[in-house]
Amino acid sequence: MSLPKACIFDLDGVIVDTVPAHYIAWKAIADELDIPFNEENNEQLKGVSRTESMRRILAMGGMEKSDAEITTFTDRKNAIYVDIISKMTRDDILPGVLDFLEMLKANNIAVAVGSSSKNTPTILKAVGLDQAFATIVDGNQVTHSKPDPEVFLKGADRMGFAPTECVVLEDAISGVEAALNGNFKCIGVGEPDVLGKAHKVVPNLKNVDIEIFSDL
Repeated sequence: MSLPKACIFDLDGVIVDTVPAHYIAWKAIADELDIPFNEENNEQLKGVSRTESMRRILAMGGMEKSDAEITTFTDRKNAIYVDIISKMTRDDILPGVLDFLEMLKANNIAVAVGSSSKNTPTILKAVGLDQAFATIVDGNQVTHSKPDPEVFLKGADRMGFAPTECVVLEDAISGVEAALNGNFKCIGVGEPDVLGKAHKVVPNLKNVDIEIFSDL
């Protein structure tokens, strides 16, 4: 079994679970617009940029807004979201993540974060992982959202590795597609029926050993 040189982690849903915080914030905006919005709708926004998420919510309500109005709504959503995530602690790191990071370090596998979230630095600092990665690429540093592979390509490039030397860990279909579009191997973290395009799918990172990289 040949090990990867690096692993690039998505943040939301892989390292921490920010889905509830996103849901609370987006629902507040949808309620304001009188657009029905539930947790299933929220799932459709996973891995999608803030602006595109707002456009999708408007589409759910058959509405159109100007770019300026969309920015106002996304800024308001973000303020609600940041208030929630700034209160996160180390206890909010998903089960198995810390042990998995230690295992990678013990095997000289570099680690990076590649996330569409512009709040990545806030979250990583809140949970005490801001110094744990070789590089962090977030939504502030890319111009193309997943499924474009830009965020992962930048991470690999900064570490000095080719995409084929890296494995991406993702919980969203848009992220899996981004990894595949960038010629990365991809491990899906979540449901196989959602992440079936990934090279391998695990339910979570609990009790995962080095064998996770076999047969990729």
